[in-house]
Amino acid sequence: MLVDSHCHLDFPDFDGEIDEIVRRAGEAGVGWMLTIGTHVTRFDGVLAVAERYDNVFCTVGIHPHEAGREPQVTAEHLVRMARRHPKIVGFGETGLDYFYEHSSREAQQRSFRVHIEAARRTGLPLVVHTRDADQDMAAILTEEYAKGPFSGLLHCFSSGAELARTALDLGFYLSLSGIVTFKRADELRRTVREVPLERLLVETDAPYLAPVPKRGKRNEPAYSAYTAACVAEVKGVDIVAFEEATTANFFRLFSEAAGLAGVVT
Repeated sequence: MLVDSHCHLDFPDFDGEIDEIVRRAGEAGVGWMLTIGTHVTRFDGVLAVAERYDNVFCTVGIHPHEAGREPQVTAEHLVRMARRHPKIVGFGETGLDYFYEHSSREAQQRSFRVHIEAARRTGLPLVVHTRDADQDMAAILTEEYAKGPFSGLLHCFSSGAELARTALDLGFYLSLSGIVTFKRADELRRTVREVPLERLLVETDAPYLAPVPKRGKRNEPAYSAYTAACVAEVKGVDIVAFEEATTANFFRLFSEAAGLAGVVT
């Protein structure tokens, strides 16, 4: 069974269809899903989805796009939110996006550091978004880790090998989306070949980034099976072994979810 380690089941794209989405995921061999917080002001909707399904967990956080628009929160605030319910198993998504810059770089960096502090205090992992910000991302992760350890993953990883090495050196995981299946993703696939299997996860980022052969359609958790098949081939690993490894990786990182799922890590 696979885990979709990053999806957005609270988004309006799935209104009225979540039962079917979860059912199709199970039929495709996707046993668990992590639905991701992007706004603290809309978090109740995220948590409601996680509470509704035994095999869905969630995170709480502010997307870098929203860092300058959502209320500024403290690490204490995020910690209190995370303690509301056992289904909240991590923080994020947080990080840096210098491609769109919907929020200022200063606001993104400030918010990112707050999320890191919350992760450090609780031991819950971070879900990190990074786009066109490799240098600052590596610098902040390294600087903050020196203050005290924390864990997490780089979601929808499509950055260069240098950032991959920095993240791996800090004990982070890399989560791969449908991007890795795209025709022009040769450089990403070369990077993935060098990443240890025990540090890889798969995701959809649904409703976005549907993998080949569903590219251009609305994405959903069931389609993580296509990404898994692609990455298993890139790694030269049997698909069953790949599924077992990436699922074990997810529950090793998100240990609170492992407890809820009855999975031994």
